[in-house]
Amino acid sequence: MTTRKRKSSSSFFPPPPQGLRGRDEELRTLASFVRDAAPARLALVGSGGSGKSMLAAALGHHLAPLFGERIHWFRVGAWDFTTLTEMMALRFGTTRARGAIVGGLRRFFDAGGPRLIVLDNHEDDRAMARLLDALSGTQVTFVITARRCLLAGVMVFPVTAPRVTEGRPAFPRVARLTRKLRWNPLALDIADSIVASRGTTVEKLSAYLTENGVERVRAIEHEDDLPEVALLVRWAWARMGAESRRTLGVLAQSEGDHMDGAALAKLGRLRAGAAAALRPLLRFHLVQEPLPHRFALHAVVRHAVRKIAPIDAVAYGRRAFGYYLALVEAEPSRLATEETHLFAAMDFAQRVGELSAILRIDALFREIETAAE
Repeated sequence: MTTRKRKSSSSFFPPPPQGLRGRDEELRTLASFVRDAAPARLALVGSGGSGKSMLAAALGHHLAPLFGERIHWFRVGAWDFTTLTEMMALRFGTTRARGAIVGGLRRFFDAGGPRLIVLDNHEDDRAMARLLDALSGTQVTFVITARRCLLAGVMVFPVTAPRVTEGRPAFPRVARLTRKLRWNPLALDIADSIVASRGTTVEKLSAYLTENGVERVRAIEHEDDLPEVALLVRWAWARMGAESRRTLGVLAQSEGDHMDGAALAKLGRLRAGAAAALRPLLRFHLVQEPLPHRFALHAVVRHAVRKIAPIDAVAYGRRAFGYYLALVEAEPSRLATEETHLFAAMDFAQRVGELSAILRIDALFREIETAAE
């Protein structure tokens, strides 16, 4: 088995979440289940913005000593089985040889002691079922976050808005908006940040939401199409500059995990740099920082931004492909942080049918593997 000397993958686990409210009892229940059942398979299932990823991150840090600090985070989305196993092989330094990936991962997991792996934002039930079945019997506890989960053999834990069953608001500053925003933690966090930054008052924000139909009954497109969040994004969009808007647009179009300031500046064509463009986005909590100095959008915010300002996906895909491939070709050590962008680039090359681009990425992976042997 090939072993690569890389920075520990646990360093790519999100930091302990700030502002986790009203989840103490759930965290104790989940931790107790994992301690008793490990290795276990657990799915945290809830609507968009309900706090699944934050709860998974808190659970990972809470249980890190149990797993010898071997905790790992993958954003899986709709990746297929092949992509999921290749991502794990790259992260853990095991073979990517055709037909041998699963065996290499199983040997690695068997030899390395118990681990906890979070598979965040799961969307493809068939791919996930195949992955969990292929790795069953190892020492790995898997925690999945998903808006829905149709998997047998997995313990499903419903995630609802914090304190909703108690009737107590989790965000006292905007308590008057709690029912109007349907107790959604993501919407309430954005509203709370808007008011805390003195962008407006609770009364004016409430009036804006009402005037724009937040309480109307309507059919939504899918789980990420939440009017209560979309209206808050639109409120903020109208009050930010062009470069902040372009930054949101790039983050909304990105198919990778998270981006650093240099990537945002380059792909967003930001003349003043990313720091100034990010400032209002961070102030209003529109942007997340899952790792220090790396930025992402919640899926619900991403959908809202795409509806406000759609981007030419093919044009952006070409720019992102060129940027990330050149970056890792020049600095192979960046693979650890940019791996999902490379897989997104591979998907893009396959969608547009560019064989030369596919071969270029494959050659890069082979070169990195050869250098690591």
